Amino acid sequence: MRPVCLRVSVKSPVMGQGAYILGCQGLRLTEAEKSFFKQANPWGFILFGRNVDRPDQLAALCDELRDCLGWHAPILIDQEGGRVQRLRGPQWRDFNPPLDDITTKSNPERAMWLRGRLIADDLAAVGIDVNCAPTLDVARDITHPFLRNRCYGFDADTVAKMGRAMADGMAAGGVASVMKHIPGHGRGTADSHKDLPRVSATRSELTEDFAPFKDLNTLSMGMSAHIVFEAIDPDLPATQSPACLDMIRNEIGFKGLLMTDDISMQALTGTVAQRAQKALRAGCDLVLHCNGDMAEMETIAALGRMTDQAQNRADRTAKTRPKAQSIDIDALEAEFYAL
Repeated sequence: MRPVCLRVSVKSPVMGQGAYILGCQGLRLTEAEKSFFKQANPWGFILFGRNVDRPDQLAALCDELRDCLGWHAPILIDQEGGRVQRLRGPQWRDFNPPLDDITTKSNPERAMWLRGRLIADDLAAVGIDVNCAPTLDVARDITHPFLRNRCYGFDADTVAKMGRAMADGMAAGGVASVMKHIPGHGRGTADSHKDLPRVSATRSELTEDFAPFKDLNTLSMGMSAHIVFEAIDPDLPATQSPACLDMIRNEIGFKGLLMTDDISMQALTGTVAQRAQKALRAGCDLVLHCNGDMAEMETIAALGRMTDQAQNRADRTAKTRPKAQSIDIDALEAEFYAL
């Protein structure tokens, strides 16, 4: 695949950025969206299937989004492979669900590195530089089907090893990682897009769920889980729980930029603005709002700018995004499928 030429701004981020990452409605920005984004000044953007048609269109949309902010702002996407894959064939590579590759490839760790590098090749070619992966939730027999085959294994060591390979592969292709769903979603028996999962496991039992995130705690970005851990906070989902977020920072040891999972998901209650405000007050750095609804985004933007601490994390994350290493992509692709 040949990369699309992109215009890259050399400007630094504007200080006082909004404490949110936002989406847009279609294949190109409307004038209303351009005006709003310039005023709202989000830290970055996230794209979905509704924003994707062909490589030249997608590259142009990324340019438009960055032009609104005046710098090379992060652009995120969910490109896990399998069910959660926004860029699809025939224009882009299609992948199996992660767990399928891990359980069938002859060298799964190498396969995950290659998978990450090939996904990064697709993303970087159109200007996307952050992927919401790896998924570090430990799969179990009870894991809800919405998540189960998106996981990387059934024990913490395997998940951590495969997650590291995926993250390293993407970094080699110039794409940064967002590990999810911190501190762990594998025990969830409900789909958090629709309901709030509750986990009654003991604090000791949860150690394995948290372990992959602790092993990869030096990654620059993480995404919180909309799930209640009764042993830590019986009332609030991790995204909105000061106790859970304190545990993420101090026990798991994650010091990077922490964003919510999509704040519109129905695991959370209240208005979108109320959900976002609770997450920010609990200690999340950024609110992730994905559906591109203008009225909702306006209420999110009214919550204001990042805290100084969050802004410092955001600046550090933006400045340390990985650079692609030159490599024979065709040879890597052949190796991946040969496995």
